[in-house]
Amino acid sequence: MKENRHYVIDFDSTFTQVEALDVLGEISLKSHPEKDQKLHRLTELTDLAMAGKIGFRESLEKRLEILEADMNMIPQVIEDLKSKVSVSFVRNEAFFQENKDHIYIISNGFKEIIVPIVKELGVREENVYANTFTSENGHITGFDKDNVLSSSNGKVALLKQMDLQGDVYVIGDGYNDYEIKAAGLANKFYAFTENVQRGEVLEKADHVTPSLDEFLYLHKMNKAISYPKNRIKVLLLENVHADAVAIMKEEGYNVETVSGALDEQELAEKIKDVSILGIRSKTNLTEKVLENANRLIAVGAFCIGTNQIDLEACLKKGVAVFNAPYSNTRSVVELAIGEIILLMRNLPDRIAEMHRGEWNKSAKGSYETRGKKLGIVGYGNIGSQLSVVAEAIGFDVYYYDLVERLALGNATKCNSLKELFEKVDIVTLHVDGRKENTNMIGDKQFGWMKEGSVFLNLARGQVVDVDALRKHMESKRIIGAGVDVFPKEPKTNQEEFESPLRGLPNLILTPHIGGSTEEAQENIGNFVPGKIINYINTGSTTNSVNFPNLQLPILENAHRLIHIHHNKPGIIAHINRILAANDINIVGQYLKTNETIGYVITDIDKAYDEVVIKELKGIQGTIRFRVLY
Repeated sequence: MKENRHYVIDFDSTFTQVEALDVLGEISLKSHPEKDQKLHRLTELTDLAMAGKIGFRESLEKRLEILEADMNMIPQVIEDLKSKVSVSFVRNEAFFQENKDHIYIISNGFKEIIVPIVKELGVREENVYANTFTSENGHITGFDKDNVLSSSNGKVALLKQMDLQGDVYVIGDGYNDYEIKAAGLANKFYAFTENVQRGEVLEKADHVTPSLDEFLYLHKMNKAISYPKNRIKVLLLENVHADAVAIMKEEGYNVETVSGALDEQELAEKIKDVSILGIRSKTNLTEKVLENANRLIAVGAFCIGTNQIDLEACLKKGVAVFNAPYSNTRSVVELAIGEIILLMRNLPDRIAEMHRGEWNKSAKGSYETRGKKLGIVGYGNIGSQLSVVAEAIGFDVYYYDLVERLALGNATKCNSLKELFEKVDIVTLHVDGRKENTNMIGDKQFGWMKEGSVFLNLARGQVVDVDALRKHMESKRIIGAGVDVFPKEPKTNQEEFESPLRGLPNLILTPHIGGSTEEAQENIGNFVPGKIINYINTGSTTNSVNFPNLQLPILENAHRLIHIHHNKPGIIAHINRILAANDINIVGQYLKTNETIGYVITDIDKAYDEVVIKELKGIQGTIRFRVLY
């Protein structure tokens, strides 16, 4: 820190996420019959003053009049505000500790509230300048009107008195913070927008600062992170759950959402400045798109499958991909069970007839599921859980999988797809979308099934030849089917669904909603962002579908260097030679490889020179290099 630098920071809505008097109002007006109206008026008066539209003293007098507060309420306000300190301020406590002699909290709020809160981050009490309450018999009557901060332009008057020598930087959210710069008393004014944005203030700012990280980055003073999170752009497509959007925004990322899918050309253009991409099943992340994705760090598949993502191209680009392998398992299982019961009872046709006014009361073609043979193709997360639930309601379960899987309950393993198809009454698919599975179920495979079978595909659209399915339904070999996924699907809800399967009897067609329950989407919306954020913050790749999986310890009192490289001998030795040549001690080192890449995490215990970073980036075979503080 340069000795001639001074940092002037506002309190309300800058140091804290909220206005202190609003919190006091929630307490003092708790039982007031007009609480909501009064709190709304309180916010209005604050915003008018912060935007410079009414005099500050007038605003303060009117707000205290509305509050009807007592001094004994102040301790509760303090406790509430301690949990509402701005997230980026808490994250950068080291900045306050290291610069405590040159950080000033200058506020039109009240010292009785401010001092106990800012002291926790290391701010000196003597560097806090604010108003003080006046009271009578414990009731707050007003404020000390001799204090320059109780009037308009009070901050300007105070700074003139302080006569700070050197560079002065102001961080705040209000017009009165800008006035310090306008009066020539500060080098720059940074509009702080982490908690609130005031249009009139943004127009006047030298720089908009979405978090303290941004300010520290600009001044090369980062301590908590290596890169401001507000500069990390996130693009979320296909209506991912609101929880995912909220989690990403709360982390401080710059988040953009698009309701539908994007085609290859649209995504190739959109992805140019994106660091994190979130998609569901309709958006294809191709090698061509990735050619434009020079800032992309991670991809989140907000679903189970990742066949819509070119995982190998992502790997070669150094982009980690995460999905949600378990989050919608139960939802798909319940849909499968429900559809099987409906189809065995021929209910799709009965329901349609009733809507047409036809009364067709008959037991013909209607069967119980108990004792029927259910064949599960793919015995992974979904298939195995379906096995357990199906057996519990009376099915005899058979399964087939290319991978050796442990049978659950009384399930019976089949040695071939043909054996399974010939043996069971119902076939349900739960396989992934790898290229080898394209049209794995076609005319020949349907021909293996018993006459009068039921068939379900809730897995991947390209796995089934739909023309062959139509043929075998028309011949009555298959008397009922449930299809949730299709080789060609509309990109948005506004496009028409086209399929040769439309119009067939006892056929349930659903718009790729196997995992689309509120519970599943909420689970996915929480799971995937957590994995991506953990990767960005720590380098951990647990649950990545394409990167070597590394679970890393929490980083303490060290720097973390992340090196992604083509898997070739000698890279880690080269890294260590560079560190040794620069007298840098290694605290911990972690390496994992797969066939394509090597992933090295190195924790070092001292400050590093930019020359070291340049040398590490310059190692032949380097794909991507990141520094984490």
